[in-house]
Amino acid sequence: MKKSLIALAGVVLTLAATSAVFAYQHATGVGTVAAAGGAGSDSGVIVVDWNKELVKIVNTPGAQPATIHPTRSFAILHVAIYDAVVSVTHRNQPYLFSLNSPSGAQPDVAAAEAGHDVLLALYPSWKPGLDQQLAAELATFPNGTAKLQGIAVGRLAATLALASRADDGSNTSPPAIPAGTQPGQYRPAPPAFTPPVFTQWPGVTPFVLQSADQFRPAPPPPVTSAAYAQTIDEVKSLGEKTSTTRTADQTVIARFWPGPIWVTWNEIAEKSALTHHTDLARTAQLFALLNLSFADTTIAFYDAKYHYLVWRPITAIREGGSGTPAMAGDPTWTPLLSTAPDPSYPGAHSAISAAGAAVLARFFGDHDRISVTSDVLPGVVRNFDSYSAAASEAGLSRIYGGVHTRLDHVSGVELGKDVAGFVLAESRSSGFGFIGT
Repeated sequence: MKKSLIALAGVVLTLAATSAVFAYQHATGVGTVAAAGGAGSDSGVIVVDWNKELVKIVNTPGAQPATIHPTRSFAILHVAIYDAVVSVTHRNQPYLFSLNSPSGAQPDVAAAEAGHDVLLALYPSWKPGLDQQLAAELATFPNGTAKLQGIAVGRLAATLALASRADDGSNTSPPAIPAGTQPGQYRPAPPAFTPPVFTQWPGVTPFVLQSADQFRPAPPPPVTSAAYAQTIDEVKSLGEKTSTTRTADQTVIARFWPGPIWVTWNEIAEKSALTHHTDLARTAQLFALLNLSFADTTIAFYDAKYHYLVWRPITAIREGGSGTPAMAGDPTWTPLLSTAPDPSYPGAHSAISAAGAAVLARFFGDHDRISVTSDVLPGVVRNFDSYSAAASEAGLSRIYGGVHTRLDHVSGVELGKDVAGFVLAESRSSGFGFIGT
Protein backbone atom coordinates (compact mmCIF):
# COMPACT_ATOMS: atom_id res chain seq x y z
CA MET A 1 0.00 0.00 0.00
CA LYS A 2 2.65 2.51 1.00
CA LYS A 3 5.63 2.65 -1.35
CA SER A 4 7.94 1.32 1.33
CA LEU A 5 5.62 -1.63 1.80
CA ILE A 6 4.76 -2.25 -1.84
CA ALA A 7 8.39 -3.19 -2.41
CA LEU A 8 8.03 -5.81 0.31
CA ALA A 9 4.84 -7.22 -1.12
CA GLY A 10 6.75 -9.11 -3.79
CA VAL A 11 8.82 -11.03 -1.29
CA VAL A 12 7.93 -14.73 -1.41
CA LEU A 13 8.79 -16.76 1.64
CA THR A 14 8.51 -20.54 1.62
CA LEU A 15 6.76 -22.06 4.61
CA ALA A 16 7.24 -25.54 6.02
CA ALA A 17 5.87 -27.38 8.99
CA THR A 18 9.00 -27.64 11.14
CA SER A 19 9.77 -29.71 14.19
CA ALA A 20 9.15 -26.60 16.27
CA VAL A 21 5.55 -26.58 15.10
CA PHE A 22 5.10 -30.19 16.15
CA ALA A 23 6.71 -29.39 19.49
CA TYR A 24 4.30 -26.49 19.93
CA GLN A 25 1.32 -28.73 19.23
CA HIS A 26 2.38 -31.23 21.88
CA ALA A 27 3.33 -28.55 24.42
CA THR A 28 -0.01 -26.78 24.21
CA GLY A 29 -2.13 -29.91 24.02
CA VAL A 30 -3.73 -28.94 20.73
CA GLY A 31 -6.47 -31.44 19.96
CA THR A 32 -7.19 -32.17 23.61
CA VAL A 33 -8.57 -28.85 24.88
CA ALA A 34 -12.33 -28.40 24.72
CA ALA A 35 -13.37 -26.02 21.94
CA ALA A 36 -14.87 -22.64 22.70
CA GLY A 37 -17.39 -23.26 19.94
CA GLY A 38 -18.99 -20.95 17.40
CA ALA A 39 -16.18 -20.39 14.92
CA GLY A 40 -16.37 -23.11 12.32
CA SER A 41 -14.48 -23.24 9.05
CA ASP A 42 -14.43 -20.02 7.00
CA SER A 43 -16.21 -18.08 9.74
CA GLY A 44 -15.14 -14.60 10.73
CA VAL A 45 -15.69 -15.39 14.40
CA ILE A 46 -12.00 -16.16 14.97
CA VAL A 47 -11.07 -12.63 13.86
CA VAL A 48 -13.70 -11.15 16.17
CA ASP A 49 -12.53 -13.32 19.07
CA TRP A 50 -8.93 -12.09 18.81
CA ASN A 51 -10.18 -8.53 18.55
CA LYS A 52 -12.20 -9.09 21.72
CA GLU A 53 -9.09 -10.38 23.44
CA LEU A 54 -7.18 -7.21 22.58
CA VAL A 55 -10.12 -5.08 23.74
CA LYS A 56 -10.01 -6.93 27.07
CA ILE A 57 -6.28 -6.34 27.37
CA VAL A 58 -6.28 -2.62 26.60
CA ASN A 59 -9.27 -2.09 28.89
CA THR A 60 -7.33 -3.61 31.79
CA PRO A 61 -5.68 -0.87 33.87
CA GLY A 62 -1.91 -0.98 33.50
CA ALA A 63 -1.85 -3.54 30.67
CA GLN A 64 -1.21 -1.04 27.89
CA PRO A 65 2.19 0.71 27.96
CA ALA A 66 1.50 4.31 28.91
CA THR A 67 3.40 5.85 25.99
CA ILE A 68 2.24 3.44 23.26
CA HIS A 69 -1.13 4.25 21.73
CA PRO A 70 -3.46 1.22 21.61
CA THR A 71 -4.44 1.84 17.97
CA ARG A 72 -0.95 0.64 16.98
CA SER A 73 -1.61 -2.74 18.59
CA PHE A 74 -4.98 -3.13 16.87
CA ALA A 75 -3.44 -2.36 13.48
CA ILE A 76 -0.53 -4.79 13.90
CA LEU A 77 -2.88 -7.53 15.11
CA HIS A 78 -5.18 -7.26 12.13
CA VAL A 79 -2.45 -6.78 9.54
CA ALA A 80 -1.00 -10.12 10.67
CA ILE A 81 -4.36 -11.89 10.66
CA TYR A 82 -5.30 -10.48 7.27
CA ASP A 83 -1.99 -11.37 5.62
CA ALA A 84 -2.15 -14.87 7.10
CA VAL A 85 -5.66 -15.44 5.77
CA VAL A 86 -5.16 -14.13 2.24
CA SER A 87 -1.85 -15.95 1.89
CA VAL A 88 -3.89 -19.16 2.16
CA THR A 89 -7.15 -18.19 0.47
CA HIS A 90 -5.65 -16.01 -2.31
CA ARG A 91 -8.89 -14.02 -2.34
CA ASN A 92 -7.01 -10.75 -2.27
CA GLN A 93 -3.60 -9.13 -2.21
CA PRO A 94 -1.72 -8.92 1.09
CA TYR A 95 -1.07 -5.72 2.98
CA LEU A 96 2.61 -6.39 3.69
CA PHE A 97 3.99 -9.69 2.43
CA SER A 98 3.01 -12.40 -0.02
CA LEU A 99 3.59 -15.69 1.76
CA ASN A 100 4.00 -18.77 -0.43
CA SER A 101 1.60 -20.85 1.60
CA PRO A 102 1.02 -24.56 0.97
CA SER A 103 -2.25 -24.99 -0.90
CA GLY A 104 -3.77 -27.17 1.79
CA ALA A 105 -3.05 -24.94 4.77
CA GLN A 106 -6.04 -24.20 7.02
CA PRO A 107 -6.80 -20.41 6.89
CA ASP A 108 -8.73 -20.37 10.15
CA VAL A 109 -5.74 -21.87 11.93
CA ALA A 110 -3.45 -19.32 10.30
CA ALA A 111 -5.68 -16.50 11.56
CA ALA A 112 -5.76 -17.86 15.10
CA GLU A 113 -2.01 -18.40 15.25
CA ALA A 114 -1.29 -14.93 13.85
CA GLY A 115 -3.60 -13.30 16.40
CA HIS A 116 -2.07 -15.22 19.27
CA ASP A 117 1.53 -14.54 18.30
CA VAL A 118 1.06 -10.80 17.83
CA LEU A 119 -0.66 -10.35 21.17
CA LEU A 120 1.87 -12.57 22.93
CA ALA A 121 4.70 -10.40 21.59
CA LEU A 122 2.97 -7.15 22.53
CA TYR A 123 1.59 -8.32 25.91
CA PRO A 124 3.78 -11.20 27.15
CA SER A 125 2.29 -11.18 30.65
CA TRP A 126 -1.00 -12.33 29.11
CA LYS A 127 0.54 -15.59 27.87
CA PRO A 128 -1.64 -18.05 29.91
CA GLY A 129 -4.92 -16.64 28.63
CA LEU A 130 -3.65 -16.20 25.08
CA ASP A 131 -2.34 -19.78 24.98
CA GLN A 132 -5.65 -21.07 26.32
CA GLN A 133 -7.66 -19.21 23.69
CA LEU A 134 -5.43 -20.45 20.88
CA ALA A 135 -5.56 -24.05 22.07
CA ALA A 136 -9.34 -23.94 22.32
CA GLU A 137 -9.67 -22.59 18.79
CA LEU A 138 -7.18 -25.00 17.26
CA ALA A 139 -8.93 -27.91 18.94
CA THR A 140 -11.89 -27.38 16.63
CA PHE A 141 -9.78 -28.46 13.64
CA PRO A 142 -8.50 -32.00 13.06
CA ASN A 143 -4.82 -32.63 13.60
CA GLY A 144 -2.79 -33.11 10.48
CA THR A 145 -0.75 -31.39 7.82
CA ALA A 146 -3.34 -28.69 7.06
CA LYS A 147 -3.37 -27.56 10.68
CA LEU A 148 0.42 -27.58 10.97
CA GLN A 149 0.78 -25.61 7.75
CA GLY A 150 -1.79 -23.08 8.97
CA ILE A 151 0.16 -22.66 12.20
CA ALA A 152 3.33 -22.02 10.21
CA VAL A 153 1.63 -19.41 8.01
CA GLY A 154 0.16 -17.61 11.01
CA ARG A 155 3.45 -17.60 12.86
CA LEU A 156 5.33 -16.08 9.95
CA ALA A 157 2.63 -13.49 9.24
CA ALA A 158 2.80 -12.36 12.88
CA THR A 159 6.60 -12.23 12.84
CA LEU A 160 6.65 -10.08 9.70
CA ALA A 161 3.89 -7.74 10.90
CA LEU A 162 5.73 -7.12 14.16
CA ALA A 163 9.08 -6.67 12.42
CA SER A 164 7.60 -4.12 10.03
CA ARG A 165 6.84 -1.81 12.99
CA ALA A 166 9.99 -2.41 15.02
CA ASP A 167 11.49 0.99 14.19
CA ASP A 168 8.35 3.05 13.61
CA GLY A 169 9.15 5.73 16.20
CA SER A 170 6.58 4.63 18.75
CA ASN A 171 9.25 3.88 21.36
CA THR A 172 10.81 7.34 21.09
CA SER A 173 10.84 9.20 24.39
CA PRO A 174 7.90 11.62 24.41
CA PRO A 175 9.26 15.17 24.12
CA ALA A 176 8.23 17.72 26.71
CA ILE A 177 5.76 20.38 25.59
CA PRO A 178 6.25 23.70 27.39
CA ALA A 179 3.06 25.14 28.82
CA GLY A 180 1.75 28.08 26.81
CA THR A 181 1.48 31.50 28.32
CA GLN A 182 -0.32 33.48 25.63
CA PRO A 183 -4.07 33.51 24.84
CA GLY A 184 -5.01 30.41 22.86
CA GLN A 185 -1.81 28.48 23.63
CA TYR A 186 -2.22 25.03 25.13
CA ARG A 187 -1.40 24.43 28.75
CA PRO A 188 -2.34 21.52 31.04
CA ALA A 189 -5.94 21.83 32.13
CA PRO A 190 -7.29 22.03 35.67
CA PRO A 191 -7.89 20.47 38.07
CA ALA A 192 -5.16 17.80 37.59
CA PHE A 193 -2.89 19.79 35.24
CA THR A 194 -1.68 16.47 33.76
CA PRO A 195 1.17 16.93 31.25
CA PRO A 196 0.27 16.26 27.60
CA VAL A 197 0.38 12.64 26.44
CA PHE A 198 1.66 10.88 23.27
CA THR A 199 3.74 13.90 22.33
CA GLN A 200 5.98 11.63 20.22
CA TRP A 201 3.07 10.29 18.18
CA PRO A 202 3.33 12.87 15.34
CA GLY A 203 6.70 11.28 14.58
CA VAL A 204 5.40 7.72 14.35
CA THR A 205 5.60 6.25 10.84
CA PRO A 206 2.08 5.97 9.39
CA PHE A 207 0.80 2.59 8.27
CA VAL A 208 -0.73 3.86 5.01
CA LEU A 209 -0.55 7.67 4.91
CA GLN A 210 2.40 9.22 3.11
CA SER A 211 3.06 11.49 6.08
CA ALA A 212 1.49 12.44 9.39
CA ASP A 213 0.57 15.91 8.09
CA GLN A 214 -0.89 14.70 4.79
CA PHE A 215 -4.39 15.79 5.79
CA ARG A 216 -3.52 18.31 8.49
CA PRO A 217 -6.55 20.59 9.02
CA ALA A 218 -6.38 24.29 8.25
CA PRO A 219 -5.61 26.43 11.30
CA PRO A 220 -8.54 27.35 13.52
CA PRO A 221 -9.68 30.98 13.68
CA PRO A 222 -7.78 33.19 16.15
CA VAL A 223 -8.99 33.01 19.72
CA THR A 224 -9.58 36.77 19.52
CA SER A 225 -12.11 36.33 16.68
CA ALA A 226 -15.87 36.42 16.95
CA ALA A 227 -16.06 32.97 15.30
CA TYR A 228 -13.96 31.44 18.05
CA ALA A 229 -15.86 33.26 20.79
CA GLN A 230 -19.11 31.87 19.37
CA THR A 231 -17.90 28.27 19.62
CA ILE A 232 -16.58 28.83 23.14
CA ASP A 233 -19.91 30.34 24.16
CA GLU A 234 -21.64 27.15 22.95
CA VAL A 235 -19.39 24.99 25.09
CA LYS A 236 -19.75 27.32 28.04
CA SER A 237 -23.51 26.95 27.87
CA LEU A 238 -23.94 23.27 26.93
CA GLY A 239 -20.86 21.76 28.49
CA GLU A 240 -20.97 23.19 31.99
CA LYS A 241 -21.31 20.62 34.75
CA THR A 242 -24.48 22.30 36.07
CA SER A 243 -25.79 23.46 32.68
CA THR A 244 -29.49 24.30 32.47
CA THR A 245 -29.45 24.53 28.66
CA ARG A 246 -28.17 21.00 28.02
CA THR A 247 -31.08 18.59 27.63
CA ALA A 248 -31.40 15.38 29.61
CA ASP A 249 -30.63 13.36 26.48
CA GLN A 250 -27.55 15.46 25.74
CA THR A 251 -26.33 14.74 29.25
CA VAL A 252 -26.75 11.00 28.64
CA ILE A 253 -24.92 11.37 25.32
CA ALA A 254 -22.04 13.19 26.98
CA ARG A 255 -21.68 10.50 29.64
CA PHE A 256 -22.17 7.62 27.16
CA TRP A 257 -19.13 8.13 24.89
CA PRO A 258 -16.05 9.07 27.00
CA GLY A 259 -14.47 5.61 26.84
CA PRO A 260 -11.58 4.89 24.43
CA ILE A 261 -13.35 5.68 21.18
CA TRP A 262 -11.28 3.26 19.04
CA VAL A 263 -12.43 0.47 21.36
CA THR A 264 -16.07 1.50 21.01
CA TRP A 265 -15.83 1.43 17.21
CA ASN A 266 -14.08 -1.93 17.25
CA GLU A 267 -16.96 -3.24 19.34
CA ILE A 268 -19.43 -1.77 16.83
CA ALA A 269 -17.53 -3.58 14.07
CA GLU A 270 -17.63 -6.84 16.02
CA LYS A 271 -21.41 -6.69 16.23
CA SER A 272 -21.77 -5.75 12.56
CA ALA A 273 -19.51 -8.57 11.36
CA LEU A 274 -21.41 -11.13 13.42
CA THR A 275 -24.81 -9.75 12.40
CA HIS A 276 -23.91 -9.86 8.71
CA HIS A 277 -22.20 -13.26 9.04
CA THR A 278 -19.14 -12.08 7.15
CA ASP A 279 -16.76 -14.87 6.24
CA LEU A 280 -13.16 -15.22 7.35
CA ALA A 281 -11.47 -13.30 4.54
CA ARG A 282 -13.96 -10.43 4.55
CA THR A 283 -13.92 -10.11 8.34
CA ALA A 284 -10.13 -10.08 8.35
CA GLN A 285 -10.13 -7.32 5.76
CA LEU A 286 -12.79 -5.30 7.57
CA PHE A 287 -10.80 -5.20 10.79
CA ALA A 288 -7.53 -4.55 8.97
CA LEU A 289 -8.91 -1.55 7.09
CA LEU A 290 -10.75 -0.29 10.16
CA ASN A 291 -7.71 -0.39 12.40
CA LEU A 292 -5.25 0.86 9.80
CA SER A 293 -7.59 3.84 9.49
CA PHE A 294 -7.69 4.30 13.27
CA ALA A 295 -3.93 4.00 13.64
CA ASP A 296 -3.22 6.57 10.94
CA THR A 297 -6.03 8.87 12.08
CA THR A 298 -4.45 8.86 15.54
CA ILE A 299 -1.04 9.76 14.12
CA ALA A 300 -2.67 12.48 12.05
CA PHE A 301 -4.71 14.08 14.82
CA TYR A 302 -1.75 14.13 17.18
CA ASP A 303 0.28 15.77 14.42
CA ALA A 304 -2.37 18.50 14.19
CA LYS A 305 -2.88 18.80 17.94
CA TYR A 306 0.80 19.37 18.63
CA HIS A 307 1.27 21.57 15.58
CA TYR A 308 -1.47 24.05 16.51
CA LEU A 309 -1.31 23.61 20.32
CA VAL A 310 -4.78 25.09 20.96
CA TRP A 311 -5.87 25.44 24.55
CA ARG A 312 -8.84 23.51 25.90
CA PRO A 313 -12.27 25.10 26.48
CA ILE A 314 -11.87 25.11 30.26
CA THR A 315 -8.77 27.30 29.91
CA ALA A 316 -10.41 29.63 27.40
CA ILE A 317 -13.57 30.02 29.47
CA ARG A 318 -11.81 30.59 32.77
CA GLU A 319 -9.41 33.15 31.30
CA GLY A 320 -12.12 34.78 29.23
CA GLY A 321 -11.52 38.42 28.34
CA SER A 322 -7.74 38.12 28.53
CA GLY A 323 -7.81 35.98 25.40
CA THR A 324 -11.33 36.05 24.01
CA PRO A 325 -12.47 39.68 24.24
CA ALA A 326 -16.04 38.84 23.26
CA MET A 327 -16.52 36.85 26.46
CA ALA A 328 -15.89 37.63 30.10
CA GLY A 329 -13.85 35.14 32.05
CA ASP A 330 -15.48 32.73 34.50
CA PRO A 331 -12.79 31.27 36.80
CA THR A 332 -15.28 28.91 38.45
CA TRP A 333 -16.61 27.28 35.26
CA THR A 334 -16.31 23.48 35.34
CA PRO A 335 -17.07 21.07 32.48
CA LEU A 336 -19.32 18.04 32.83
CA LEU A 337 -16.46 15.69 31.89
CA SER A 338 -12.78 15.58 32.70
CA THR A 339 -10.54 17.22 30.10
CA ALA A 340 -8.04 14.95 28.33
CA PRO A 341 -4.33 15.85 28.65
CA ASP A 342 -3.69 17.02 25.10
CA PRO A 343 -4.51 20.06 22.93
CA SER A 344 -8.05 20.70 21.79
CA TYR A 345 -7.84 20.96 17.98
CA PRO A 346 -8.86 18.69 16.26
CA GLY A 347 -11.19 16.41 18.24
CA ALA A 348 -10.05 12.79 18.58
CA HIS A 349 -13.53 11.36 19.15
CA SER A 350 -14.80 13.11 16.03
CA ALA A 351 -11.85 11.97 13.90
CA ILE A 352 -11.88 8.32 14.98
CA SER A 353 -15.67 8.10 14.73
CA ALA A 354 -15.73 9.58 11.23
CA ALA A 355 -13.04 7.13 10.11
CA GLY A 356 -14.85 4.18 11.66
CA ALA A 357 -18.17 5.12 10.10
CA ALA A 358 -16.54 5.52 6.67
CA VAL A 359 -14.99 2.05 6.72
CA LEU A 360 -18.07 0.29 8.09
CA ALA A 361 -20.31 2.08 5.59
CA ARG A 362 -18.09 0.85 2.76
CA PHE A 363 -18.63 -2.73 3.86
CA PHE A 364 -22.27 -2.71 4.96
CA GLY A 365 -23.76 0.53 3.64
CA ASP A 366 -24.23 3.54 5.87
CA HIS A 367 -27.85 2.77 6.73
CA ASP A 368 -27.43 -0.22 8.98
CA ARG A 369 -29.28 -0.83 12.23
CA ILE A 370 -26.71 -0.80 15.00
CA SER A 371 -26.75 -0.76 18.76
CA VAL A 372 -23.87 0.63 20.80
CA THR A 373 -23.13 -0.34 24.37
CA SER A 374 -21.31 2.23 26.48
CA ASP A 375 -17.93 1.26 27.91
CA VAL A 376 -18.41 3.64 30.84
CA LEU A 377 -22.16 3.44 31.58
CA PRO A 378 -22.78 -0.25 32.28
CA GLY A 379 -25.91 -1.59 30.63
CA VAL A 380 -26.72 1.59 28.69
CA VAL A 381 -27.36 1.03 24.98
CA ARG A 382 -28.08 3.56 22.24
CA ASN A 383 -29.53 2.60 18.87
CA PHE A 384 -28.84 4.16 15.47
CA ASP A 385 -30.02 3.63 11.92
CA SER A 386 -26.67 4.55 10.37
CA TYR A 387 -22.98 4.56 11.14
CA SER A 388 -22.81 8.25 10.30
CA ALA A 389 -25.47 9.03 12.91
CA ALA A 390 -23.48 7.20 15.58
CA ALA A 391 -20.30 8.99 14.53
CA SER A 392 -21.98 12.39 14.64
CA GLU A 393 -23.33 11.78 18.13
CA ALA A 394 -19.96 10.57 19.39
CA GLY A 395 -18.29 13.77 18.17
CA LEU A 396 -20.98 16.11 19.47
CA SER A 397 -20.86 14.39 22.85
CA ARG A 398 -17.56 16.14 23.50
CA ILE A 399 -19.23 19.55 23.18
CA TYR A 400 -21.98 18.46 25.58
CA GLY A 401 -19.26 17.26 27.93
CA GLY A 402 -17.49 20.63 27.85
CA VAL A 403 -14.14 19.35 26.55
CA HIS A 404 -14.20 20.35 22.87
CA THR A 405 -15.54 23.13 20.66
CA ARG A 406 -17.51 22.73 17.45
CA LEU A 407 -14.34 23.80 15.61
CA ASP A 408 -12.60 20.75 17.06
CA HIS A 409 -15.52 18.55 16.04
CA VAL A 410 -15.76 19.75 12.44
CA SER A 411 -12.02 19.55 11.81
CA GLY A 412 -11.90 16.10 13.41
CA VAL A 413 -14.70 14.79 11.20
CA GLU A 414 -12.96 16.06 8.08
CA LEU A 415 -9.64 14.57 9.15
CA GLY A 416 -11.12 11.15 9.94
CA LYS A 417 -12.98 11.02 6.63
CA ASP A 418 -9.87 12.05 4.72
CA VAL A 419 -7.68 9.41 6.35
CA ALA A 420 -10.19 6.58 5.99
CA GLY A 421 -10.90 7.62 2.40
CA PHE A 422 -7.20 7.47 1.60
CA VAL A 423 -6.78 4.07 3.27
CA LEU A 424 -9.74 2.68 1.32
CA ALA A 425 -8.52 4.19 -1.96
CA GLU A 426 -5.00 2.84 -1.47
CA SER A 427 -6.39 -0.57 -0.63
CA ARG A 428 -8.36 -0.65 -3.89
CA SER A 429 -5.46 0.53 -6.03
CA SER A 430 -3.08 -2.05 -4.53
CA GLY A 431 -5.49 -4.96 -4.72
CA PHE A 432 -5.98 -4.94 -0.96
CA GLY A 433 -9.48 -3.53 -1.43
CA PHE A 434 -11.67 -6.61 -1.89
CA ILE A 435 -15.14 -5.62 -0.70
CA GLY A 436 -17.23 -8.27 -2.42
CA THR A 437 -19.23 -11.01 -0.77
